[in-house]
Amino acid sequence: MFSHVVIFWTDPKKPSAADELLAGAKKYLAGIPGILHFHIGKMAASHRSVVDQSYQVALNITFKDKQTQDAYQEHPLHLEFVEKAFKPNCVKVVVYDFE
Repeated sequence: MFSHVVIFWTDPKKPSAADELLAGAKKYLAGIPGILHFHIGKMAASHRSVVDQSYQVALNITFKDKQTQDAYQEHPLHLEFVEKAFKPNCVKVVVYDFE
């Protein structure tokens, strides 16, 4: 299994940025072939000090292997998501990939 976790910091000057990012991910990414599990959502508040609460949206996708994730990265719908939903709404992103 291969996990692809993406943490997004949305543009604080754009109040609709998180919602637009969520909608764009569901529209462009969720149906890309090879995805075993797709989950995107807003940061969950926590009283625990070890929980990072500086971001607004997180994405968690699992694939059967790295090769499938590599194909996802080049898929036209992923590239469209980057241009139409990610770039207009985000100021920072961090990605965690692991097997």
